[in-house]
Amino acid sequence: MEKIRLNKYLASCGICSRRDADRLIEQGVVTVNGTAAVQGMKVGEQDTVCVHGKKVEGCARKVVLAYYKPVGVVCTERDVHAERTVIDEIQYPIRVTYAGRLDKDSEGLLLMTNDGALIDDMMRSANKHEKEYIVKTSGEWTEEAISNMRSGVYLEELDATTRPCMIERVGSHTIRMVLTQGMNRQIRRMCMTQGYEVSSLKRTRVINVSLGNLKPGEYRELTQDEIEELYSIL
Repeated sequence: MEKIRLNKYLASCGICSRRDADRLIEQGVVTVNGTAAVQGMKVGEQDTVCVHGKKVEGCARKVVLAYYKPVGVVCTERDVHAERTVIDEIQYPIRVTYAGRLDKDSEGLLLMTNDGALIDDMMRSANKHEKEYIVKTSGEWTEEAISNMRSGVYLEELDATTRPCMIERVGSHTIRMVLTQGMNRQIRRMCMTQGYEVSSLKRTRVINVSLGNLKPGEYRELTQDEIEELYSIL
């Protein structure tokens, strides 16, 4: 194997995205042949790479799972304060990690994979991949509030304006939203700008993959058609 950058190697092994790999290297939890790794170094098949003291193994077969993340499960690789993490919840023979996040209080579809390149592509906001949500709130939705959010709203805490998005009312207190970006707690912040508090938030689709009949805590492997379409889009 030709030597490649360490962050790319970690991503290709399904450990995390390249960006998160850089963070792990900065935190000093990555070693190469027993020595602390540094940014920009390259590794090959003869090198021993460890993360948190555990040897990283390459994986030839790429897998993608659709997982129904329940409320209360945290999207994190390692957090001593989290009672339930998505990594611990999924008992799968091949190590996979999440491509995109859902906050602790939200539920629904997460794509889990060991393909670091897929994770990188999905987490780039500039690629404008669609994610669909069902959002329930404490108050009844008005057409004015929906129109405001469709056009994009300014989020003061993030000093950013959201992209225009698709929103339709599916009940007096419920809307369906399709976003093409993923700011921190974006939907909850958007609703707050219009005076609404979110009571439940479920992600039902990511790009071409739907939650379907999965129940909280369940997962399934994507079909071959889903995988081919997903990679084609990305």
